[in-house]
Amino acid sequence: MISWFKYKNYPIFWKQYSKKFKQKQPKSIENTRFVVFDTETTGLDIFNDRILSIGAIGVSNNTIDVADSFEIYLKQEKFKAETVKIHGILKEGKLTKHSEAEAVEDFINFIENAVLVAHHAAFDIEMINAALKRLELPKLKNKIIDTGILYKKLEGKKDSHFNLDVLCEEFIIPKHDRHTAAGDAFITALLFLKIVSTLKKERNLHYSDLFRVSGKEGLL
Repeated sequence: MISWFKYKNYPIFWKQYSKKFKQKQPKSIENTRFVVFDTETTGLDIFNDRILSIGAIGVSNNTIDVADSFEIYLKQEKFKAETVKIHGILKEGKLTKHSEAEAVEDFINFIENAVLVAHHAAFDIEMINAALKRLELPKLKNKIIDTGILYKKLEGKKDSHFNLDVLCEEFIIPKHDRHTAAGDAFITALLFLKIVSTLKKERNLHYSDLFRVSGKEGLL
C-alpha cells in the first residue's frame, strides 16, 4: 500500500476537504456553519479503543438544521460487551455498519470546513484523529469549540466543570436518545445555542470570543 502521508498522494476526498480551508471563512457567529458532533466508542483509550458510531448536526444562523445531519455506525473490530449497556450498540444486530475508512470519509465529506462543536471535545477529536492516522491521513483541520469550556465563559462559572447530564438539567434540555451519538449531538447543539444566547445577554459577544481559551482546559 502506498503511504498517502509519505508521498502526499492523498485521496480525492481529503484533497477536496483541504481545499475548503483555502476559502475565505465568515467571521460572524450568524454566518458560520457549526457542526455539533459526538462519537460512541468501545472505551476511553484513544490508542486501543475504536469508534462505534458518529452523529452530527449542523447549526447555522442560531438555528439547528435537522436537514443538515449525519449518523453512521461502524463495523466492530473490537467488541466490549460491558459497554453495550451504555451505548446499546450490538456487534451484529440490524443496523447497517460501515468500515472505519468509509465512515471517516463520509464524516469528512459532511463536516467540510465547518467549526466543530462537542462536549469535552478533546476526546472525540482525538478518536477521529486516531482513525485518520490509521488511514495514514493528517489530523482534522477544523476549528473546534468545547461546550464545556464555553460554559466556563458564563458569569460565575469560571471554575465550574460539569458533565452533559448536569448541564442539561441546568438549561432544561430534554435528554432524549442520551448516549447515542446522534442523540448526544442534538442535545449538545441545544446546549451550545443556549450558552451562546446567555453569553450574548451578558456581554457584546464576538465570533473570536468563542475560541479564546486560558490555560489548557479541555486538552487531553
